[in-house]
Amino acid sequence: MKGYRFGAPHNGQKDPFQSLFELFRQLLTYTSGDVAEALSWLNELDREYKLIRNGYGMGDFIRDLQEKGYLKENESGNFSITPKTEQAIRSGALEMIFGKLRKSGRGEHRTSKTGIGEQSSGDLQHYEFGDSTDRLAVTESLLNSARNNQNGEINLREEDLLVYSQEHHSQTSTVLMIDISHSMILYGEDRITPAKNVAMALVELIRKKYPKDTIDIVTFGDEANMISIKDLPYLQVGPYHTNTVAGLELAMDLLRRKKTANRQIFMITDGKPSCMFQNGMLYKNSFGLDRKITGKCIQLAAACKRLGIGITTFMIARDPYLQEFVEEFSKANNGKAYYTSLEGLGNYLFEDFEKNRKRKLR
Repeated sequence: MKGYRFGAPHNGQKDPFQSLFELFRQLLTYTSGDVAEALSWLNELDREYKLIRNGYGMGDFIRDLQEKGYLKENESGNFSITPKTEQAIRSGALEMIFGKLRKSGRGEHRTSKTGIGEQSSGDLQHYEFGDSTDRLAVTESLLNSARNNQNGEINLREEDLLVYSQEHHSQTSTVLMIDISHSMILYGEDRITPAKNVAMALVELIRKKYPKDTIDIVTFGDEANMISIKDLPYLQVGPYHTNTVAGLELAMDLLRRKKTANRQIFMITDGKPSCMFQNGMLYKNSFGLDRKITGKCIQLAAACKRLGIGITTFMIARDPYLQEFVEEFSKANNGKAYYTSLEGLGNYLFEDFEKNRKRKLR
């Protein structure tokens, strides 16, 4: 199946349990938390790649999973994962995606507005009433005064003063929308697993690095639903159409309640909007782009703009007619769109998240 590959763990000096556990975490994401299926896959991979060595067997691994608190067994003898495992899966996703981002060497983006903040940007701007004198660029202000006086004398005036601009790290509320329509596993390509990994990694990044931020996860198929963070590993695609309208309406409703300075929507999708609710019924059209549905999407994008909610769309499909719609949708919101492969999804989303957190205000 395209879009997701498993590799044999690096044994080397690593503890055999840890080597197997790294692969087991990936398999759990792929199987949507189905422990029996994940262990079955692990057995097959062991038969092919001989993962287990030095007398350590699968029975030892399963026992260690239980003793370390990663698995629990019910009265019927069936295994399920624990909250400790869910957190480990998120941490693994963060390590995998953020590690790739560090190696890629992609530069940080900057916005055009500047102002008081936590970290100097190195840029200069003219002093305005209320600016802190701690930010005063003394040497540059004196040189500016000399340049502004024809006789070369230094007669410092307010208009000569320059201050260092600083980045303002603002609290951010994010809604991550994930498409769970049937097309996310269509044509033999697994698109939902990379989307889940990105979602789990972003959640873990926010929890560890930006604990004052908020993130909500919204899935959209025939309808839209908010899911809890702990349910991310179990997320599955269904036989659904793509109700982008319902997803946007729910995301807007969640963000209206937030009092944070920055509010944003990240939408991961691979398909066209193909349904919406109308008079309590599901209006559907899977044959091309329906103007009634796309028109409603564009109206909601414009409404988000009026509320100060930015939308970034990550389109993991490259159909020209879809790109035309996404461009119109992004223009209505003054938002952004990325047409990216599954491998590039994490890099683009993480970069954009960091960029949107760092506002420069005058």
